[in-house]
Amino acid sequence: MDKQTIIGFVLILLILIGFQYLNKPTAAQLEQARLQDSIAHVEKLRAQAEAAMQEAVLAQQAATDTLDMNAFVEQQERKRQQQYGLFAPLSDGENEHYMFSNDVMELTMSSKGGRIGTVLLKNYVTGDSLPLYLYDEETSSFSLTLITNDSRVISTKDLYFRRVETGNPLEFVFRLPISEESYLDYVYTLSQDDYMMHFDVKGKGLERILSPGTNSIDIDWKVRMRSQEKGRKFENRYSMLQYKFLEDKDVEKLSESKEQTKNVSSRLRWVSFKDQFFAAVLIADKGLSSNVLSTAVEPEISPYVKSYSLQSSTEFNLRGASEANFKFYFGPSKYQILKNYDNDVEKEARMHLDRIVPLGGSLIRWVSTILILPMFNFFGRFITNYGIIIILMTLCIKILIFPLTYKSYMSSAKMRVLKPEVDAINQKYAGDSKAAERSQATMELYRKAGASPMGGCLPMLLQFPVLIAMFWFFPASIELRQQAFLWAPDLSTYDAILSWKADIPLIKGLFGHHISLFCILMTVTNILSTKITSGDTAGSEQMPGMKMMMYLMPIMFLFMFNNYASGLSFYYFFSSLVSIVQTLIFRACIDEKKLRAQIQLNASKPRPKSAFQKRLEEAQRMQREQAKANAKKNFGR
Repeated sequence: MDKQTIIGFVLILLILIGFQYLNKPTAAQLEQARLQDSIAHVEKLRAQAEAAMQEAVLAQQAATDTLDMNAFVEQQERKRQQQYGLFAPLSDGENEHYMFSNDVMELTMSSKGGRIGTVLLKNYVTGDSLPLYLYDEETSSFSLTLITNDSRVISTKDLYFRRVETGNPLEFVFRLPISEESYLDYVYTLSQDDYMMHFDVKGKGLERILSPGTNSIDIDWKVRMRSQEKGRKFENRYSMLQYKFLEDKDVEKLSESKEQTKNVSSRLRWVSFKDQFFAAVLIADKGLSSNVLSTAVEPEISPYVKSYSLQSSTEFNLRGASEANFKFYFGPSKYQILKNYDNDVEKEARMHLDRIVPLGGSLIRWVSTILILPMFNFFGRFITNYGIIIILMTLCIKILIFPLTYKSYMSSAKMRVLKPEVDAINQKYAGDSKAAERSQATMELYRKAGASPMGGCLPMLLQFPVLIAMFWFFPASIELRQQAFLWAPDLSTYDAILSWKADIPLIKGLFGHHISLFCILMTVTNILSTKITSGDTAGSEQMPGMKMMMYLMPIMFLFMFNNYASGLSFYYFFSSLVSIVQTLIFRACIDEKKLRAQIQLNASKPRPKSAFQKRLEEAQRMQREQAKANAKKNFGR
């Protein structure tokens, strides 16, 4: 190492020593550092103390909460024990769900209450093509009320049942095990391809549990029926609560349009909660007594259409079999299905469930069941297009009444060709004082000619029950539901060619929110038919007010039928079209000149008077004599 290197290292060392000396902290700085270290140490100790204190507080709070929770649990347990007594262990549990089904429906069984939670009909969908649930667990309830021997009132909807395996896929058993010797069973039994389900309530050892005076059990059933269809207005109209008395085949109902509650003391055979095309029916083998029935219309914006409620009771004798037998029907309101339940059944055991289908009053229902339904079902065996079936039914009805229609037209034609003679009679016996002579002369003219002023009324009178039967049949016929024809996607509801969402004043009241094409066609053909037939009616020009009313009626029907089933509008349209064709054919085939000659020939021949004509002439004679007597009496005064 040379001299210069050594000098360099020494200088560097001196520089480092001098730098260290110059940067040495003062006494005040050293004291400040010691103070900061002491503060940090104190803060650390305080944080540790606070954490320890917080842990102690949390531990104490947890212990207190545990004591409070235990006290709360004990309090709830005491309340359950006071409320339910022996049933207290069954009032706490978890609601378990089980699937129970056959070929046509799927049920969700709920262990809480041991009841049917939801009902899914497999072969049908809603108007929006969604699965069709008749009702669901959230908007329905079913329970029995039990009175214990210590006067406690127990509702089964608050208790948890347990499933009992039977090995039969079409049988489902819920058991309420009250004690080792006592239990209550709900036994549900299905058939493979049937909408009817048996529901049996069976008890064992209940005489030691329930009140000794028990001879019946109370039933509480509530359902909010879902809206399933496109036409809300019609769905509301045909959704209703119906019930049948035990000894009577007629069916009563509550109001379809407003809230109503009714007490029915007489025993009922069944109660039905129905929407437009589907029904949930409770049937009691021994009848339902002390009934309180209620219905309410849901708001239009609600997904439900009606709310129904039944409070009732039925026999349940502890000294006997301790059993009550019911049936549930969950399915379509289809006439033939419901009618079949009474086939091969003794008269006393018939349920008359077919009365659920609204087909009109006694006479109209008779026409529907004797004529319309058999014809409809016959064509349905061979034809799947229901629009074609409606056409064939219309033609059959027209053919059936064709002789009367022809006779009616001939009577009108005779009165037309006799118009000059009638005008002559009116001129000869003008004035109110000669009204009787004028009427007698006119009737004598018609009698000799073989014409009848009432001849055109008979076909209309015979057609009227059929028209009314069709009016009831189409909206209630589930066979037409979701069946398309031409532009109509569903013959059971309206066929809108133009729709809108806005509430247009006046238009909303007349049409709602759409215009139906079949309804327009029906109106047009009715106006054409009126125009054609009014020209064939003698004396129509003498009644301008009546003629105007005849044209006004089709216009009124346009507004009335716009929301009705398109199948009904199509039937009326095609029926009017056939009537127009018939009238045109009659006009072409009947020569009125020849008819007039034939009438004149008939008038020249002696014609015996009918009994009605004799009575009419005698009445007119007495009327004339009475008028003369009154005139003499007044003249004498």
